[in-house]
Amino acid sequence: MNAAEAIIMEAVEPVLSVENLTTSFLVDGEWNSVVRDVSFSVAPGETVAIVGESGSGKSVTSLSIMRLLQADTSRIDGRIMFGGRDLLTLPEKDMRRVRGNDISMIFQEPMTSLNPLFTVGDQISEALLCHKALSAGEAKAETIRLLEKVRIPSAASRFDEYPHRLSGGMRQRVMIAMALASKPRLLIADEPTTALDVTIQGQILDLIKILQEEEGTSVLFITHDMGVVAEIADRTVVMYRGEQVETGKTTDIFHRGRHPYTRALLSAVPVLGSMRGFDRPLRFPVVNMETGESNVPAEVPDTVAKDKPILQVKNLTKRFDIHSGLFGRLSGRVHAVENVSFDLFAGETLSLVGESGCGKSTTGRAIMRLIEPDSGSVMVEDRDVLSLDKRQMREMRKSVQMIFQDPFASLNPRMTVGQAIAEPYLEHKMGSARDAKQVVSEMLRKVGLTPDMASRYPHEFSGGQRQRICIARALALEPKVIIADESVSALDVSIKAQVINLMLDLQESLNLAFLFISHDMAVVERVSHRVAVMYLGEIVEIGPRETVFGNPQHDYTRKLIAAVPVPDPDRRSERRMPASEELKSPIRPPDFVVAPRAYREVSPGHFVAAA
Repeated sequence: MNAAEAIIMEAVEPVLSVENLTTSFLVDGEWNSVVRDVSFSVAPGETVAIVGESGSGKSVTSLSIMRLLQADTSRIDGRIMFGGRDLLTLPEKDMRRVRGNDISMIFQEPMTSLNPLFTVGDQISEALLCHKALSAGEAKAETIRLLEKVRIPSAASRFDEYPHRLSGGMRQRVMIAMALASKPRLLIADEPTTALDVTIQGQILDLIKILQEEEGTSVLFITHDMGVVAEIADRTVVMYRGEQVETGKTTDIFHRGRHPYTRALLSAVPVLGSMRGFDRPLRFPVVNMETGESNVPAEVPDTVAKDKPILQVKNLTKRFDIHSGLFGRLSGRVHAVENVSFDLFAGETLSLVGESGCGKSTTGRAIMRLIEPDSGSVMVEDRDVLSLDKRQMREMRKSVQMIFQDPFASLNPRMTVGQAIAEPYLEHKMGSARDAKQVVSEMLRKVGLTPDMASRYPHEFSGGQRQRICIARALALEPKVIIADESVSALDVSIKAQVINLMLDLQESLNLAFLFISHDMAVVERVSHRVAVMYLGEIVEIGPRETVFGNPQHDYTRKLIAAVPVPDPDRRSERRMPASEELKSPIRPPDFVVAPRAYREVSPGHFVAAA
């Protein structure tokens, strides 16, 4: 936005004006405020981002604007002016006309917003029929037009598709189409890209920019990702613990941010390309969110023992049969993992990267035999995992442990965290109950918690603390290898930095080998010794981190790197990729024969699949 445009924008009446918004919830008979005295405006055609970590109040702010909070347990004070009316004083009947018609909202998880019993076409048509005087035929034609507008290929044929048949990126485009159905003046997007892969995220951001240019819609964008803020926002509101701590043009916030919390958020963001010149993984700077100060991160010492791999995976293959028809005939197979091979050494981090559906999580689970591979070999300390019986597998799992993405789902809500950490130790008969108590205290200290926390339950901890508890539980068995499956992807940027630093510290002190499964390329660049890129179940490029990122050879690797949001508001005008491009299907006919994959070595240890 140039200076002339800024002057014009200041002169026009804002689409939305929020004044002294305070939202409180009734807890144990008392009103507790979670959003306090927040004020901002959104001009016609402008994008305003509300940014902050979990618990900052940004989502409560958006729900307050839409009046979607439960009336008997919430109280909203202040003024929310839209179209000359205060939304807080409107009768519920009038507010229902505003929702979906004048103001639309896109939520973080499209699958929870779409009804699985109805086709996507019917659900968009319903939004049109509710707010517009259209016939069923006219609504269908307009729905197909909207699907085309959000760049869904073969839009007419997708009208009768059910949500579960679409990918995450396609479902989010359906949600955008539904939100735009009534041509709203304001679109509220609450973390619409957080759950998406980096390439799909890039497509959705590009799509929102394009649609905004075409329709002139104002956007209120809520996120915790400063890279996304830089790409999409004209102005930014920074929230911390329910309060608005800084507001201004996005370029000013990024280049001249004054509040310590703003500076802390920016310091904690991993920036792709920041590892040039470093041979080994680098810890994240430890940022004080109160003062904005950060330390200088230390490079991780080289403890990789290259003499003999601790984990060897050769030609690992896993396919899932698809049955259809009345008699359950075999109609195809999902080639989830196809001839995957790699070595992992003690003290090393090898990252598996790729989009959802590429096979990286299936690879991790197949190594652990949480799902049974079809063929191949997995050697752990000279033992073939795939030939072990049930008792031997229990022994093997002492050496190889797994940390999952959602720590809350990994912990039993009825067990204290002390019991959760002690359970595998006692199950494997590694010591007595008294020994287990000492191990629990030691593990909690190792992951930066205190022994007295052992008596608490999982719901009493934050997301970052729960992930630390899962790491402590994995460490209790003294493993040699830890498979971390998207273990930090759901965490706020500052908590993510703390957990990753903890993992690097533990790797250094215990000589752990990490198989780090992730789609976050900026984090992968920071923590990895080597990187393997997966596409449609196969490794298409593998090598040292500095060569894979510094000299990517495969087209898919280049696409992943190009899609990473860069926290630089000067690049807002860039368009990165066609919005209709998607990961191809790994489903093959039953008689499909996989051609042998050849690799060429482009530099020492850096291999790329031949075309």
